Amino acid sequence: MNETVKSILDRRSTRGFESEPLSDEIISVLEQCALASPTAMNMQSWHFSFVTDRDKISAVEKRVVELIHKSGDEAFISRMKERNNSVFYNAPLVIFISSDANSKWSAVDAGIAVENLALAAHSLSLGSVIIGMCASAFDGEEGELLGKELAFPETHKFQIALAVGKPTVSKDAHPTGENKISRV
Repeated sequence: MNETVKSILDRRSTRGFESEPLSDEIISVLEQCALASPTAMNMQSWHFSFVTDRDKISAVEKRVVELIHKSGDEAFISRMKERNNSVFYNAPLVIFISSDANSKWSAVDAGIAVENLALAAHSLSLGSVIIGMCASAFDGEEGELLGKELAFPETHKFQIALAVGKPTVSKDAHPTGENKISRV
């Protein structure tokens, strides 16, 4: 089996990371992989904020947890309590992908980019977890301020994030339903 297919089949979401920072060399490789992501009509409407500043990561995490508790969604609140109200699982790097709010394909392009990054991280023996739940943190005035803190361009909005680091946990693959594919 070739290495690319093996990486795709072996990658798992990681929800526990060593706090040890990643090297500048590793971060540079991930930056190159982000920029190599294909986009619709090569519009490149995305922007990548590579965040290693623990205070900035914590600020987003705190806002997400606060909003979840305010929502009153008991199932979600309970799930977050089981995870010690952790959104980024102590990852030393969180990559926030924002994109041009006026681009028709920006959400798709961000999805492609986050998968490029997740597979690149796996190929570098790193763990990662794709995180969409922090979208609400970027709503409203406080959310706009967070976006500015993370260097989102003025016309951009949050799309998705990826927490990356050396994993401290692993897990088996989720079962998949064969009924999810049709050959016609």
